[in-house]
Amino acid sequence: MDRKDKTVAESKVETFHIIMPSDMNDSGRLFGGTLMCWIDEVAGLVGRRHAQMNVTTGSVDNLRFLRGAYLQDMIVMCGKVTHVGNKSMEVKVETFIEQPDGRRDLINRAYLTMVGIDEENQPARLPRLILETEEDKEEWERAETRRRIRRQQKADGFHFYDADH
Repeated sequence: MDRKDKTVAESKVETFHIIMPSDMNDSGRLFGGTLMCWIDEVAGLVGRRHAQMNVTTGSVDNLRFLRGAYLQDMIVMCGKVTHVGNKSMEVKVETFIEQPDGRRDLINRAYLTMVGIDEENQPARLPRLILETEEDKEEWERAETRRRIRRQQKADGFHFYDADH
């Protein structure tokens, strides 16, 4: 099956959660593991939309908890592809608390490497990413910087999964 190249906008995902008692940790905040699960789900949805096939998480190499979230906060998660290689892509997931007036306060940002998986469960070639806006191009350049850092860390003995190398 030929998969068509996609724009950043075509694969964007936005999801919502209300923090419930079962999502809380002992300190009265959203449990980090729950948020990490939601982040992985959003990245998987973004990756699947872009790849037009199943994807798997290769790595989470940048995950920043900027502030806590609390019971009954409305969580908004926004994911998009920032970079695509041959078989892996970088997905940025930003998490916000949405206030009653609609204002969104950033509480988390994460970058995940997602890998396209073919019918034999092997890494597969991905569609190219079409950069339409200046923001898309700036995100791509920042992703290239992170990719260089990952390569250097790999050379230094800290390993990331990279289906492209």
